[in-house]
Amino acid sequence: MKTNQSFADKNGFQFPLLCDTDRVLGKAYGAGDSGSARRISYIIDEAGVITHAFSSVNSGSHAAEVLGMVS
Repeated sequence: MKTNQSFADKNGFQFPLLCDTDRVLGKAYGAGDSGSARRISYIIDEAGVITHAFSSVNSGSHAAEVLGMVS
């Protein structure tokens, strides 16, 4: 969890990052059913509805893409 916080601080994120160590949410969203977790980004609106899901991302451009969608 400290790694997530350091990553968020380094990148100036103004939103929470999830660290699903028990894989409960990952399994619920279909991200943890293979025996190991996959890195998937979700944009969840204020009502708790997933508006976008990114299961295959380019690590070099993904953050800018997501920030452009939520800004």
